[in-house]
Amino acid sequence: MGIDVKKMRNIGISAHIDSGKTTLSERILFYCDKIHAIHEVRGKDGVGATMDHMELERERGITIQSAATQVTWKDYTINLIDTPGHVDFTIEVERSLRVLDGAILVLCAVGGVQSQSITVDRQLKRYHVPRIAFVNKCDRTGANPFKVCMQLREKLNLNAVPIQIPIGLEDKLEGVVDLISMKAVYFDGDSGEIIRYADIPPYLKADAEKRREELIDSVSLFDDELAEKYLEGTDIPDEIIHRAIRSGTLQEKFVPVMMGSAYKNKGIQSLLDAVNNYLPDPTEVKNYALDLENNEAQVELSSSGNAPIVALGFKLEDGQYGQLTYVRVYQGSLKKGDELMNTRARRKFKVGRLVRMHSDHMEDISEGAQGDIVALFGVECASGDTFCGGGLNYAMSSMFVPEPVISLAITPKDKKSADQMAKALGRFTREDPTFQTFVDPESNQTIIKGMGELHLDVYIERMRREYKCDVETGMPQVAYRETITARADFNYTHKKQTGGAGQYGRVAGYMEPYAEGDYEFVDSIKGGSIPTEFIPSCDKGFRQAVQRGSLIGFPIVNIRCCINDGQSHPVDSSDIAFQQAAIGAFREGYPKAKPCILEPIMKVVVEGPTEFQGNIFGSLNQRRGIINASSEDGSFSRVEAEVPLSAMFGYSTDLRSMTQGKAEFTMEFLKYGKVPQSISEQLIKDYIEKRKKEQSR
Repeated sequence: MGIDVKKMRNIGISAHIDSGKTTLSERILFYCDKIHAIHEVRGKDGVGATMDHMELERERGITIQSAATQVTWKDYTINLIDTPGHVDFTIEVERSLRVLDGAILVLCAVGGVQSQSITVDRQLKRYHVPRIAFVNKCDRTGANPFKVCMQLREKLNLNAVPIQIPIGLEDKLEGVVDLISMKAVYFDGDSGEIIRYADIPPYLKADAEKRREELIDSVSLFDDELAEKYLEGTDIPDEIIHRAIRSGTLQEKFVPVMMGSAYKNKGIQSLLDAVNNYLPDPTEVKNYALDLENNEAQVELSSSGNAPIVALGFKLEDGQYGQLTYVRVYQGSLKKGDELMNTRARRKFKVGRLVRMHSDHMEDISEGAQGDIVALFGVECASGDTFCGGGLNYAMSSMFVPEPVISLAITPKDKKSADQMAKALGRFTREDPTFQTFVDPESNQTIIKGMGELHLDVYIERMRREYKCDVETGMPQVAYRETITARADFNYTHKKQTGGAGQYGRVAGYMEPYAEGDYEFVDSIKGGSIPTEFIPSCDKGFRQAVQRGSLIGFPIVNIRCCINDGQSHPVDSSDIAFQQAAIGAFREGYPKAKPCILEPIMKVVVEGPTEFQGNIFGSLNQRRGIINASSEDGSFSRVEAEVPLSAMFGYSTDLRSMTQGKAEFTMEFLKYGKVPQSISEQLIKDYIEKRKKEQSR
C-alpha cells in the first residue's frame, strides 16, 4: 500500500522549556488512535509520556532526545517529531528541523514568547520551515493568548494572526471559536474526544466578527479571488480562506495562531486539522543537494517517486539490537534490498531491515516513500551522512552544529568501567555532534566537551545507567581562547646539524590581530627567498603553533600571520625544517604581540516573580554579569544579561534557593570576551603550577 505523498506531513513540535510540547504530542497520539490512554509527563501513574521513553527523561520531566512517530489523522499521514526545549540539547532541535517540512511552535499562554522560543524561531527561519503557532495552557491563571500574539509580532517579527479565539479563559476555558467557519467548537467526553459544534455565545459575537475581519484583511494579500470578494463585500467561502492561509504559511509570510490547552484536552483536533490544511506536503518544499561530481553545484531534488533515491541519515541511536539510523527520504523511494552508497564514506551497503519508529517501538516495513521518515538497521555511518542510489553522488547540505563551550575531565574507577566508558563515549560522540571527547596529551585524562552543565550531566548519568560505568568527574573547565592585541615582527632561523643532511630554514614576517576569522595566513614573499614548495610548510607550522597558546595552553584565535622574507639552503631545507622554523618564529613573535585571554560570554535570561528581581540583579552582578535589559509584565519579570561562563557554574542551585524555586533561567553562547586582568593573572599562575607538577612526575 503506497502512501499518497500529497497527504503526508513531516512536522516537529518545538518550543521553550515547559510550554507543553510532550503533553501536546501525547494528546496527538491519543486522538490519532496510536495510544489508548493518556499519560502525563510527570504523571502519578509512573508510566510517563510515550515520547519520553528514556528513564532519565521520565524522572526529570524533560525531553532529552527527539522522538519520532507516525500517526494518521483523517486519512493524512503525519510523521511527528517531539524535540527538547533545553538549549543544551540544541542539536536535537537542529537535526529535527533539518529534515522537517513544517512545525508547530508551542507557546505558553502565560509565559508568552520566552528566550528559548526566540532561539527555536531562529532555527525555524534558518531552515525555512513554515509554522503554525499554538498557544497552549489557556487554562492557567493569568493566561492571555492575545498578548502572546502581540509578542509573536513584536519579538519574532512574525505576521501572526489568530484563526481562533478562546471561549472563556483560565479555569473557565470551555472551547474555542473558529473564525473561519464562525462556529463555537467544544471538546466533550472524558478526554475531549467528542467534538461538538454550536453557535457562538452571544457575548463573544462582536469580538469574533472583529477578529474575523482582521484575519480576512491579513490573508487577502495571498489570494486574489479572496481580495476581490472582500472588496466587493460578498460572502467568502471557507475553502478560499483556507487556501489563502495555506498560501501565506507556505511562503513564511503568515503564521496562523491556534489556541487551547493540551493538558485539558481542548483544541488539539483543530490543530491537527490545521496541520493537514496549512502545512506543506513533501512535494511543496524545495530541497537541494550538492553534486560532488560537479564541483558541489546545487541541484534541486525531484519530487517524482521514480527518480534515483537520495536520503539523509539525520540521527543515530544505539538500541539493544544495534545501530539505528533515522533517515529522511528526499527523492525516490527506499526499498528493502536496495543497494545504496554512503557518499561521505564512499561505501556501498544493502538495505537490510527497514523499520518505522513509534517512540521506542518499531514495526517492519518493506518500503519508505518519497518524503517519508524511516529507520535503517545495522548501517555504519555518522550523523548527517547522505545515502544515494542509481549512481548519484550527492551530499545534502549539512546542519549547523554549534561549538561546545564547557569541558569536564572524567576518570573511570576501575578497569571494567574503563572499557565501558570507551564504549559509551564512542556511541555518544557518533550520536551527538555537539558532544566531543579527547584525551589531554599532558595530563592523560579523558576530557568531554558539551553545550552546558545539564548536557554533560545527562551523559554522565547515562553512562552510569546504560553502561554500568562508574566515573569520577573533575572540575568543569571553560573553553578559553588566547589572542593577540598588537602587531609584532618575527625573524627566526631554524638550524640543526646532525651529520649528513641537516635542517635549515629562516622565516621572517609579522603577526597581527585579525577580526574576520580565527586564523589567516598571508604569503608576501617576493623574489623566491623561500621556495614556493615550502610556503605550505610555513602555513602548517603556524597552524600547529596556534593550537596551543603559551599563556594558559588554549587555542589562539583572531590572528593573521604574514611572511615576507626568509632564506633556504639547497640541501638542508625541507618541509619539516620550514614547519619548525615557522613554529619558532611564532613563539618568538607571540610574547611581543601583547597576548591576552578570552572567555566565552553567555547570553543569560532569567525569568521569575517581580518580588525577587532585586535578588536576581544582585546574583548576576556578583557573577561579573552585565545586565542589558529587564522588563516587567504584571507580577513577572525578565532579566537579560551577558555573563562569563566560568561564573555560571552552580547558578541553577543558587537561583532556586533565592527565589524559592520560582525562577528559571536559560543561557546560550554569545561571543568571546576579554578576561579581566586579575582573573587572567590567576589563570596564568595556575597554568604554570600545573605544568611544573606535570614535569616533576
